[in-house]
Amino acid sequence: MQIRGTTAIYGIIGHPVTHSLSPLFQNWFLERHGIDAAYLPLPVADATHLPTVLAGLHGCGVEGFNVTVPHKERVAALVECDRDARIIGAVNTVRRTAGGWQATNTDHVGIQQVLTALTSSPRQQEVTLFGAGGTARAVLHACDQIGIRRVWLCNRTLARAERLVETAEAHDYQTVVTTIDWDQQAVTRACQRSAIIINTTTIGLHDHAPFPFALPPCAEGDGNAAFDAVYRPDGVTSFTSAAANQGRRAIDGLPLLIAQGVAAFYYWHHLSMNRQQAMDYICHQLKRPPCQMNDWGGDQ
Repeated sequence: MQIRGTTAIYGIIGHPVTHSLSPLFQNWFLERHGIDAAYLPLPVADATHLPTVLAGLHGCGVEGFNVTVPHKERVAALVECDRDARIIGAVNTVRRTAGGWQATNTDHVGIQQVLTALTSSPRQQEVTLFGAGGTARAVLHACDQIGIRRVWLCNRTLARAERLVETAEAHDYQTVVTTIDWDQQAVTRACQRSAIIINTTTIGLHDHAPFPFALPPCAEGDGNAAFDAVYRPDGVTSFTSAAANQGRRAIDGLPLLIAQGVAAFYYWHHLSMNRQQAMDYICHQLKRPPCQMNDWGGDQ
């Protein structure tokens, strides 16, 4: 990569961003397409500085940026959101306009692509979802978009899960969202009905604590998969271990990260990237086993 006076700047804001893989694959995307641009980590620790940060980035001519934790919801209040981002209540991809910033949420796009890769026919299936935060909101939106029949929502704090159900109902989701108790008996019943189980909590991410529940396989229908919205360099989380121990195909959040990143790249440049090639590249860089995703082989 050569930095010139004409080089366009993109980046990712959040805190922390030192661990982010986005600069690695977004710069690879730029190089593959021969685009005179660079993608940089832009750490922003204090959320109260966001209005100044966004004004400064626009004033400096930055063309676009991703948003990661903990600023997705706060940035959404400062930019022009599309319909999906408004419904989800968070943005992760922002692009420059003459008058300010325009934003979308590509997390739900990536989630849809992961779900459809994990089961041959996700429509009318059931899903068990752990967590009720911002990522869970994107999961529910994705489930409704692809026609999931029911989501069993399990969160340690029931009141927070119930608020998420109210949000889904307010947006007239066709997917039925039902809360379940945070206990093994309820989780077992839900998992036995679910072709896919999804974790959006951070349980076990940092301290290797075991996932608090056994995750039995689906007793009927097509599919026996699980995915964790968070990723680890080795691809193993406590959730993926618990699911794999019960015979489910389990993946961490790396495919989601790649899929949402490809969608963000398209939002900025109107150019496609091959998701599977991007997965292979990142797995090679991380020195982890390859992860083959169904129907990800062609250009997207």
